[in-house]
Amino acid sequence: MSANLLTLEGVHTHIGAYHILHGVDLVVPKGQLTMLLGRNGAGKTTTLRTIMGLWHASQGRVRFGDKDITALHTPQIAELGIAYVPENMGIFSDLTVKENMLLAARGAKTAEQMDESRLQWIFGLFPAVEKFWNHPAGKLSGGQKQMLAVSRAIVEPRELLIVDEPSKGLAPAIINNMIDAFDQLKKSGVTILLVEQNIHFAQRLGDSVAVMDNGRVVHSGRMAEFSADEELQQSLLGLAL
Repeated sequence: MSANLLTLEGVHTHIGAYHILHGVDLVVPKGQLTMLLGRNGAGKTTTLRTIMGLWHASQGRVRFGDKDITALHTPQIAELGIAYVPENMGIFSDLTVKENMLLAARGAKTAEQMDESRLQWIFGLFPAVEKFWNHPAGKLSGGQKQMLAVSRAIVEPRELLIVDEPSKGLAPAIINNMIDAFDQLKKSGVTILLVEQNIHFAQRLGDSVAVMDNGRVVHSGRMAEFSADEELQQSLLGLAL
C-alpha cells in the first residue's frame, strides 16, 4: 500500500453550474495529521465533501490507499474506514449523547453492546461526553457538541478521520482540549485531515500542510517549514503565523 493513505489527482468538482474545484492534487500521508488551509471560499469544504462522495468529482481521481473511491457513494466510503465530521457537526439535537453515539456504533444495537474499552478511551479524550451521557445533545455547549461529533466519528476504529474546522467558535480553553485530543488520536495511529482557520491550532498539530486558493492546492509541504516562512504565509493566506 502507498505511504499516502489518501491521494487526490487532478480533481474537478462542479456544483450545478458552478465549477468549484479546478484540478486539486492532494496527498495525506499515512499516520500523519495534514492541515488543509486557505482563505474563505478557496474550496476546502468542497474538497472534503468530494472525498466523502457527498459531491462527485467531474474529473480526476480520489484514491484511499490503493483503492479508487472516486465513484463510490458515501456509505461505501465510510465502510472503508473513513469518518467525516462536517462543519455543522451533524448532531441529532433531540437525542441524548448516548443515543448519538449508539447511532454511530454500527456494530451495536444497544449501548451495552458498544465497545466499553473504546468508550473509556473516548471519555479520557473528551470527559464531557461521559459527563453528559444521558443529556439531550441539543443542550450541550458548542464545544461539547464538537467533542461529541468527534467522539461519534471515532466510536469505531477508523483509518482516516476528516474534520472541517473543529475549533470554529470555541473558547481558547476548549480549543486547547481539542488540540490535546487530536494529538492523542494521531499518536494512536489514526491518519487525520483537518480544515482549520485557527492558525495556532494548525501550528500545534500539523505534520504536513496543503494550502488552497481558487479551487486548487497552491502549496504543500511540511508544516514546520511553512510555519517558519512568514513571507510564504503572507502571500498565500494574507497573514503570518
